[in-house]
Amino acid sequence: MKLIIINGPNLNLLGKREPEVYGSTTFEDYFVQLQQKFPQVELEYFQSNIEGELIGKIQEVGFAHDGIVLNAASYTHTSVGIGDAVKAVNTPVVEVHISNTHKREDFRHVSYISSGAKGVILGFGLQSYDLAIQSFLG
Repeated sequence: MKLIIINGPNLNLLGKREPEVYGSTTFEDYFVQLQQKFPQVELEYFQSNIEGELIGKIQEVGFAHDGIVLNAASYTHTSVGIGDAVKAVNTPVVEVHISNTHKREDFRHVSYISSGAKGVILGFGLQSYDLAIQSFLG
């Protein structure tokens, strides 16, 4: 099984950015833990702060991978383009958020990705990614 985790803007700052919301672990460190926990899965990771690069990566892998775990971060609430890319590809997408976006500002209650996603997991910290990977395993 081949899965890719795609992270959006500011998630490269995990471990430093708002640790009370996002924790103190870097995503790179957590990614190593995921690879160890799921040795049967070929896991890839991509992060960008640029909307077009995220769309390009979704299009690039969206017909060849078995699944995409997508945390589009703030673009979730603003990017029709990312939402359209999710709907345009064959690969199922699980939308992930570290925080419970419904407990945050009102604008974070809207997702342009959810309507095209296989499912949505939010509010479980970094474990949200773990749960998303498990959803592809059956």
